[in-house]
Amino acid sequence: MENRYQMPRGTFDLFDQDVIVWQKAEEIIREICALYGYEEIRTPVFEATEVFKGENDSSDMVNKEMYTFDDNGGRSMTLRPEGTKGIIRSFVEHKMFGSPDLPRKLFYIGPMFRYGRPQKGRYRQFHQFGVEAIGARDPLLDVETIALGWQIIKAMGISNVKVLINSLGDQPSRSAYRNALKQHFTPHLDELCPDCHRRLEQNPLRVLDCKVDRDRDFFKDAPSTTEYLNEESRNYFDKVLKGLDDLGIEYEIDTHLVRGLDYYTNTVFEVVPKDDDGQQSTIYAGGQYDGLVESFGGGDLCGFGFGMGLERTIALAKEQGGLQVEGKPVDVYVIAIGEVGDYGLRIAQRLRSEGISAVLDYTHRGMKGQFKAAERAQSRVIIIAGEDEVKNNTVNIKDTEKREQITVPSAEMTEKVCAILKGQEE
Repeated sequence: MENRYQMPRGTFDLFDQDVIVWQKAEEIIREICALYGYEEIRTPVFEATEVFKGENDSSDMVNKEMYTFDDNGGRSMTLRPEGTKGIIRSFVEHKMFGSPDLPRKLFYIGPMFRYGRPQKGRYRQFHQFGVEAIGARDPLLDVETIALGWQIIKAMGISNVKVLINSLGDQPSRSAYRNALKQHFTPHLDELCPDCHRRLEQNPLRVLDCKVDRDRDFFKDAPSTTEYLNEESRNYFDKVLKGLDDLGIEYEIDTHLVRGLDYYTNTVFEVVPKDDDGQQSTIYAGGQYDGLVESFGGGDLCGFGFGMGLERTIALAKEQGGLQVEGKPVDVYVIAIGEVGDYGLRIAQRLRSEGISAVLDYTHRGMKGQFKAAERAQSRVIIIAGEDEVKNNTVNIKDTEKREQITVPSAEMTEKVCAILKGQEE
C-alpha cells in the first residue's frame, strides 16, 4: 500500500544516529559561544512581513523565496528566512540598546524557511546557527567574530578551508561604488538577466552576486570595491586583515564579494573549502551592518554577525571524518519474567531516580527475546526478576562484561548496580 503521507519537498527527518550527530554539533556550538561571551536568544519562527521586507529590498530572499501568508486577522506574516532581522527586532523591542555593556553578544540556533529549488545542501526548511554582536564598531570585533566560527568548525573536524573577505566600505564609500557599478553595467543592460535589470536599479552591488551572468567578460572587468574605499574605510579593512594574520586565520581578498543581503557595510566574508567549486559550498558567512538597528528604531548602532547552515556544515564535517559519535548504551535492562511487569517498572524507576538509565520490555517477549534486546541496547547490567524474586523482594543482577550473576535484596540493588557501572565491584 502506497504511503500518501510524506515529507514536504525540501525538508527531511532527523532520527537515530543523525540526531546524535546534530546534538554533538550543537553542543560544540554552545560551548564555544560561551567561551566568547555569547548568550542564546530564541525568537519566533514567524514575524510580521515588514520585519524581513525592507523598502526597495533587492535580495532574492525577499523577492523570490519568502514563505508569506495572511493570518486569520488579515495580517501579513512570514516564516523567518534568516536570523539577523528577527534578532534586531528583539534587540530594539526589549531595549537591549540600553545595556551599559555593549556590544550585546547573542547567538541563535533554529529552523529557517526559504522557497527555492531544493538541491544538495539546500532545503526549504533548513537549520541555521548564527551570532550577532550589536552595539560596537571595531575591526577587532569583526576579527573575533570570524574567529568564533573558525574555532567551531575546527572543533567539528573541518579543515582545509579559507576566508574570502572584502570591504564594502562605509556609507560614502559604498555609495561611490554603487554609482561606479551602475555606470559599468548600464551599457550591457541588454545582456543582463531580468533579475539583474531590477538589481541594477535597486542595488547595483547585487548584480555581482548573479549566478546567471557572472562568467561574462564584462563581469570580470567590473570595478572592485577597494578602488572606492575612502581612507577611513581602507584603514578599517587593513586592521581587520592584520587581526586575521595575528590569529593565523587564512584568508583571500575577493574584491567582488558583496553577500546576498542589502544591509552590509565594511567587512563582508564567506568561509569556504579551499577546493570550493562555487556551488553552494559556503560554510558560514556574514559581515558588518551599519544602519540596520536604526531602521528598526534602535538608534545609530553598528553590528557584526554571521550565519552558518547546519545541514551543509555537518555534512562537510562527516565527509572529513569529524563529528564521530556512538550510540549511548543503556546502563540497565530490566527483564521481568511472567506477570511481574509492575515490579520491573518499580525497579526501573528506582534506578532512573538515581541517574541510571534503565529500560524494560513492553511487547511481552520471552526471556530469550528480552536477552537479545538487552544485547542490542548494549546494556552493562541486566536485572532479572520473576515471581520468586517478587515474593522474596530480591533481584538477580548480571554483569554483562564479567558474565557473572548474583542475587541481592532489592534494597541493595542500586548500590550494587552503581558499583558495577563504576567498575568497583569486588
